Amino acid sequence: MRRVLLILALIPAAAFAQPREYYGAIAYSPRSSAHGWSNNHPSRPDAEKTALANCRKFAKDCRALVSFKNACGALAVGSKGYGWASGDTEGSAGIEAMKNCSQHSLGCSVHRIVCTTR
Repeated sequence: MRRVLLILALIPAAAFAQPREYYGAIAYSPRSSAHGWSNNHPSRPDAEKTALANCRKFAKDCRALVSFKNACGALAVGSKGYGWASGDTEGSAGIEAMKNCSQHSLGCSVHRIVCTTR
């Protein structure tokens, strides 16, 4: 019994910890192209609230476009539209945001990619 307790005492607490869930979000203003973002929040509503607050420092018509958990989000903007996406990596989120933007506009480029800690 003492050996079991000794072995358990030597194992770091992190080995027993549950994976954390981190949330992020991107908000955008279509009129001004202002955007705000957040990452590493404990809940989706907290992440969206922070992204909106950061965007609203520059524009009043911001809306939360994308939220993500333990992942990445991206915003692409073109001359007549925008697109967004989430993905497991920066690259996958950016590619999907570009595809979505290109369905509505020409000249799309990625304006923001943000990831949570995983």
